[in-house]
Amino acid sequence: MEELSYPTGREGGLRAEPLENGLMPRVLVLGATGYIGGRLIPRLVNAGYRVRVLARDPGRVASFPWGGQCEVFSGDAGDADAVDDAMRDVDVVYYLIHSMNAGKGFEEADRTTATVVARSAKEHGVRRIVYLGGLHPDDVELSPHLRSRVEVGTTLLSSGVPTLVLQAGVVIGSGSASFEMVRHLTEVLPYMPAPRWVRNRIQPIAVRDVLYYLLGAARVPDDVNRAVDIGGPDVLRYGQMMNGYAVEAGLPQRAIAALPVLTPGLASHWVNLVTPVPRSIARPLVASLQNECVMKNRDIDAIIPPPAAGLTPYRRAVRLALGRLNADAVETSWLDAEVFGAPSDRLPSDPDWSGRTVFTDRRRRRTTASAERLWAVILGIGGANGWYSSPLLWAARGWMDRLVGGVGLQRGRRSRSVARVGDAIDFWRVEEVEVTDAGSLLRLRAEMRVPGAAWLEMKSVPDGDGAWYEQRAIFFPRGLSGRLYWFAVLPFHGVIFSGMAARITEAAERDAS
Repeated sequence: MEELSYPTGREGGLRAEPLENGLMPRVLVLGATGYIGGRLIPRLVNAGYRVRVLARDPGRVASFPWGGQCEVFSGDAGDADAVDDAMRDVDVVYYLIHSMNAGKGFEEADRTTATVVARSAKEHGVRRIVYLGGLHPDDVELSPHLRSRVEVGTTLLSSGVPTLVLQAGVVIGSGSASFEMVRHLTEVLPYMPAPRWVRNRIQPIAVRDVLYYLLGAARVPDDVNRAVDIGGPDVLRYGQMMNGYAVEAGLPQRAIAALPVLTPGLASHWVNLVTPVPRSIARPLVASLQNECVMKNRDIDAIIPPPAAGLTPYRRAVRLALGRLNADAVETSWLDAEVFGAPSDRLPSDPDWSGRTVFTDRRRRRTTASAERLWAVILGIGGANGWYSSPLLWAARGWMDRLVGGVGLQRGRRSRSVARVGDAIDFWRVEEVEVTDAGSLLRLRAEMRVPGAAWLEMKSVPDGDGAWYEQRAIFFPRGLSGRLYWFAVLPFHGVIFSGMAARITEAAERDAS
């Protein structure tokens, strides 16, 4: 296994300690490719643990940056033989699996899996089980989703193996299903008729703090066998969480009206209608919000002391999830961000519906002109050379920008044939110029007035005697107005962007002849 450095700082005191035989502890992670597992494993590796994973699809594990740092066993956590095989010589088991499917039979499947793992851990002399459960109130009827998580925790606690159940509420980080529901609801709806649960109090926790507690749990003394609540420093109503997100995302605060008529089933349909979160995910999330989820005590502090710098406030956690803070400045004090990335970042393994909404328009066209000739045409775009598409539509867009206080097309460009980073080209700014043997790229950032952020990329890629022209328009909408803007201009993109691709390649061929 490749040796990785572990910087001191936030988690420096949670490094693995050698066993009596001199070896570092071996941990088995169940749920390695999930949202939390995919972020925890690199931190376990970097802390010195020998990491083993059990996965139904070992090929998926190999796709992670840390895949080569782990011992991979193939199988399902509900398969007793597969679990027994993976459990040999394991010191700590991380149980990070739970069905988010609201269909029939999920509770029985969770019960069976927990029973299999508890029995195997006891038989193989595992020193500790760590389970990430859900924050919940006592003495009230829980949703099937939360009820099942509590039952799994109870099964593990009665296994005979010292178990620490960490009960967390809404986890704040890009890719977390709970956070994505907050993100998309807030961005899409300027006015929100909402279920009564928007008034319920919730204690969210940043994903970086969840990982901190999980890493610390591996070193808890053997006499600890209990469930404890974990949460961030802020207790908020769900509606306050949404408006806190709005402030950090640069959106107006949302007017929220709590309606008594939206049942969990209807509310999950509504969430699925206005956001990309699938109903199968939205239903258990909505059902779990029917009750207030606030820490009952801070017993966790006596078991795992909080980070020296303190737990992450909600608004700061949102800023991290939005990428509004410099990841290097924030994370490298306790994590090699270059190797593993910030815990609040989106991972490629996260669901397609997670992360910021991004609209793109892609065009690709081959030309018989050389890559050098095509690149020369790309470098000269804009200003007096024009945009190789409908002059009328570009002029209209420039005048529209001027009318709302933008720069329009009046700036032109400094040189007709040279583009440097920082140069203005009409209502664009040159953000990147890259020339390599594999291809040349010009990236422009929009400085026109739009409800969001926009870029235009043009690339020349060598292909034998000719070249490929690749073009991509990227738009990050801001709130509902950004989405409406994109769909309003979408019909014109077919004319403008397809015309650009055709005429740029034609110009390269004409100039080469």
